[in-house]
This record gives sequence, C-alpha cells and structure tokens, in this order.
Amino acid sequence: MPSHLFADRPAQPPEPGSVDALISQTRRLRGEVDAVRRDTVVDEDDAQGRWQRALCDLAVHQLDDLGRHLGQLKEGLPAVPALDGTAEAEADPAGPEAQQTRIGSAEWDLLTDEVNWSEELFQIFGRSPEAGPLPLDELGSTLFSEDQPLLTSMVTACLVDGKPIDGEFRIVRADGRVRTLHMRGEPVLDSDGCTASMWAVFRDVSELRRSQRAVRESGDSLQRRREIAQTEHRLAVELQEAVLPPWRGSLRLPHHTTGALDVAAHYLPAATSALIGGDWYDALELPDGRSLLTVGDLTGHGVTATSGMAMMLGALRGMAMAGIDPGPLMGWLNQLLETSAQPALGSAVCCRYDPARRVLSWAQAGHPAPLLFRGGSGRALRPPEGVLLGATSGAAYGQAEERLEPGDVLVLHTDALTPRSIEFGRADGAERLLSLAPRFSAARSAQDCVRMVVEEFGVGEREDDACVLVARVGG
Repeated sequence: MPSHLFADRPAQPPEPGSVDALISQTRRLRGEVDAVRRDTVVDEDDAQGRWQRALCDLAVHQLDDLGRHLGQLKEGLPAVPALDGTAEAEADPAGPEAQQTRIGSAEWDLLTDEVNWSEELFQIFGRSPEAGPLPLDELGSTLFSEDQPLLTSMVTACLVDGKPIDGEFRIVRADGRVRTLHMRGEPVLDSDGCTASMWAVFRDVSELRRSQRAVRESGDSLQRRREIAQTEHRLAVELQEAVLPPWRGSLRLPHHTTGALDVAAHYLPAATSALIGGDWYDALELPDGRSLLTVGDLTGHGVTATSGMAMMLGALRGMAMAGIDPGPLMGWLNQLLETSAQPALGSAVCCRYDPARRVLSWAQAGHPAPLLFRGGSGRALRPPEGVLLGATSGAAYGQAEERLEPGDVLVLHTDALTPRSIEFGRADGAERLLSLAPRFSAARSAQDCVRMVVEEFGVGEREDDACVLVARVGG
C-alpha cells in the first residue's frame, strides 16, 4: 500500500544552511555548463556539434529546474539575517528565460468542493486568477483529447485506490500555446482514513522535453551520418582495391626481354582512414611490347574521388592499349574530366617505355616530374608543358623523351608523398627523395627501393594518401 499523507502530519523543514549551499553549487555548475554551451561552435553540417550543443541545452534546463526547486524550498524557511546586517543578493545566472514559472501547486477539497491554486499554477495554465481555479472534473477540458484518458485514470486511481499520481500530459492554454506538464500528487486522508482532499504539484517540462527531443534527434542524425560515412568508406575501399593493380611485390615488364623494367609500387594511406583519396598507380605491358607507367591523383576523398579515379584510370589504360602517345593521351583525359558529371581537378604523369631502344616517352599534367637515379646521384626530369587536368578546356600537353641506361632507377610519385609543412616545403621533400640515390644504387630490386622510400616518408601521421612507383632498368 502506498504511504498516504495525513491532514495532521507536520512538515519537517530542511536546515537553511544546507539549502543555501545547494543553491550556490547549482548556480556555479550552471554557469560552467553555460560557458561550455557558448563555446560550442555549431555548424549546420556538423552533426556532432549539434548533438553536443543539444546536450548542453538539456543540462542547462535541468539545472534551471533544480535551482527553482531549491529556491522554492528556501522560500519556506525563515529568513536568516546576514552577518554584516545586509541582505545577500545574487543574480540568477539562468537569465530571463529561466525566470518563467514552471512549478505550481493545487489542492482540491472533496468535502467542501473548495479549490486552491497557487499563483504560479495560474501562470502555467495561462488562466486569470479572476476566472478562478478549475474544479477537478473540469481540469481535463484543457488537455489534448488523446491525453484526457490518462488524467482520468490517474485521478480515479488516486481518489479510489489511494495511489499517488505521477504522469505527463499536454494542455492548450487560453492563448493557444501548448505546454507539457508533469503532475505529481497524493490523496490526503482524514482521521477515518477516507480521502478528504487531493493535492498536486504541476511542473512545466515543455522546455526540458524539447531539449531532450533535440538531443535525441541530433543523436539520431549523428548516428545516421556515421553509418553513411562508414558505408561510403567501405565502398571507397572496395572500389579502390578493385581498380588499382592486382599485383603485389615486383613486376617485370615486358616479359622475357632485354632492357625490361623491374617495377614495384606502394600505396601509403592517410593517418585518418576515412580519407580515401583518388590516388592511383599502374604499370602494364602494351600490345606492341612497350610498357605503361603512370601515377596520378584526383582532388577530393571518399566514393566520389575513388569513382573518378576509376574512370580516369580505365580511360588511361584503354587509350594506352590503343597506342595513343602520352601527350595526346593527357589531352583526352583533360577533356574527359572536364565533361564528367562530377567536375574535379587532377594531376598525372604518364610514361611509355620502349625496351628495345630504352627510351622513355612521357607527359605530365600539373604533376611532380619523374626522378631519375643514375650512378649514385639523382635529378628530376625536365617536364614538358602541361596544366592540371580539368583546369582549362582544350589544353595542350607536351611530350618529352629520355634515354635510359641499365641500372637506372625511375621514381614516380603523387605530390602527397612529400607533403608541404612548416618545416619542409615541396622542394625539401624532393631533395629528401633525391638524397636516397646512393642507397638506390646499392639496391638489388625495385621492391628494395620502394621499401627505402616508405621508410623515409611512411613514418608518422600523413594528412593525405599517396602513391609511389619505382621502375629499375634491367641489363
């Protein structure tokens, strides 16, 4: 059986000092939470930030409610004069919005039909004190029709079975505003154990429920974005793995020919796994016995970048197999990227190697030039004319040739391999690559050279992904 309140039971007031201490702690904590809320920068596209801001708003509303509860508790205590004889006044940090009345009380006398509402309850219901309080049987008229059965069942259980009231419902005020109220109440029994009256406390929880709803909705939005990001990342990885060359380790191009290339490549991911970019590398044997070497990069990350990379690499492979020279090939890639459904910018280098003459024909589009290592030293090849892919319509791309020698090492890489930083510029990164020349001379294979590059540039967190391809000319 619930413990009923009796009409003659005296109230036990709390100690004044303990309430003052709780009020001070609540105000201090509320100020700290509000400071965090103000510092939370909310961007329209930042689901994480909106969720954090909603949590702060919810915490502030709950602390405001706690402060008002404690304030009302203190009002029932006798005034304690300050030590210096002056009244202590503290500003409510909650601001004007928090001053809105959210708690009121009522009592319905079942014997005399007398109804008493506190001033705060009139304000909550938007009802004029001159209109008088609502009798218990008319209280439901202010509720939403779907909430009225709940109030009826709670009041009936309280008056008949002596059960306490604890529930929420929505009301429509006289001014048309909808508010959500939480009602708690109990029957008051007379000396014979019969219900003499019923009291209730109404708490306006509209702002609290709105804050909770904002937290829930922003949390759901954040979760959906995370799920979408995970799906897109998985698709980007699968697409990248499907498009990039299937070979791992070293590759000999062309097969069973003097002057053939020993080729090896490596993909260096970004420190953040979500940043799957549009970097590519490839090496394949052409129908005429020559070989294609290429690396490139498209702007952007995720599925858009990897799908664009797949389109570009597929077109590049097809045109190379058709015998199109590197210079004109770059022009066709530029036109393809310019007319694609998702415009982007790209850089690339395309090389065609003739093993019979040991001649490298190559073109570039706004890309770092290949590095040639010979006899313990290295240099960048002089680049022919070529702008970024997709930057301008009808761009012309030059073509250069370089005669290679047995033992030469050729290094192709995307620009993120040697990223700019406060300590190092792009030129410093190229110098670091060229400083590997003595080690390349002692290397036994292209795979050893790739391993040296990864040891030099693959350590530490990388802001963007990168590719490196090494080709070593055989005797």
